[in-house]
Amino acid sequence: MAQDGSTAYNYLNVTSSAKIYGLGGVNISLVDDDITTVDQNPALLGSEMSGMAAMNYMRYLGGSNFAGARYCHSAGERAAWSASIQYFGYGEMKETTEDGAITGSFSPKDVAFGGMYSHDITDRLRGGIGLRGLYSSYADYTAFAISTDIGINYYNPDNDMSLSLVLANLGGQVKRFNDSYDRLPFDIRLGWSKSLGSLPLRLSITAWNLTKWHLPYTETGDGSSGAKPQVKDSFMSNLFRHLVFGIDLISSPNYYISLGYNYKTRTDMSTYNRNFLSGFSLGGGIKVKSFGVSLALAQPHTGATTFMFNLSYNFSDLMQ
Repeated sequence: MAQDGSTAYNYLNVTSSAKIYGLGGVNISLVDDDITTVDQNPALLGSEMSGMAAMNYMRYLGGSNFAGARYCHSAGERAAWSASIQYFGYGEMKETTEDGAITGSFSPKDVAFGGMYSHDITDRLRGGIGLRGLYSSYADYTAFAISTDIGINYYNPDNDMSLSLVLANLGGQVKRFNDSYDRLPFDIRLGWSKSLGSLPLRLSITAWNLTKWHLPYTETGDGSSGAKPQVKDSFMSNLFRHLVFGIDLISSPNYYISLGYNYKTRTDMSTYNRNFLSGFSLGGGIKVKSFGVSLALAQPHTGATTFMFNLSYNFSDLMQ
């Protein structure tokens, strides 16, 4: 997102799930017994998650700290709802006048809160919708917006294959910071996940930013004095900036290991001192009875290591 300045509210594209973050940060087709993954697609929510609750924390770029919680409950045998809240804090920043004089400091923040509802259309097809209120406070300025996600998922349990479509971040501002209108990062996403035959692995490919083909970025070179910035806008560059790849180990329901690659993240960091690991992410988790822990790590560039973890608990087990 570093080189995309056409919209505001881009924090909506930061997942609250350590499992998703370990798979590249975007995945709308992962059918799993994990309430945290539904932030990607409301159609992943289901009555099988009834009683599940989860908390998340993320140490993000530039000293930012994100945290939140989610709860799910069934609504009959074929439907479910969930409620969530997410806090995005960006640390302390200097407050200045237009001529650069420092007048103090402030701590900008965003809060997203809302709910989801899903319903089983058939035994293999599920639809869902999510609605969020978005509150922003930057120094003396505040804004409020409403965002909606609409998703559908097809899952074939016979071959463990999942297909999804999501219309993400529909909506707009209700109250503006000033006279300028800030657009939400509306996106169309397609996703595919499938286990690899006899191997205990599942491959996921997610296509996002499908509202536009051209996603050029600037390659700054090796940082030497003679290096000149070059705009990259080739067919293959655009293709891979639309794709996120992930693979996870599914040999046991009690643990997992995941690896993701996001080429857009890697190329967005071209203006920084990125390394070989830029664009890659690694995750893992364990589940003991009703309690689960998930962790994920990524290093977009050498000056920043991002870290996320989830804690989850299934309260329905206490009622049995």
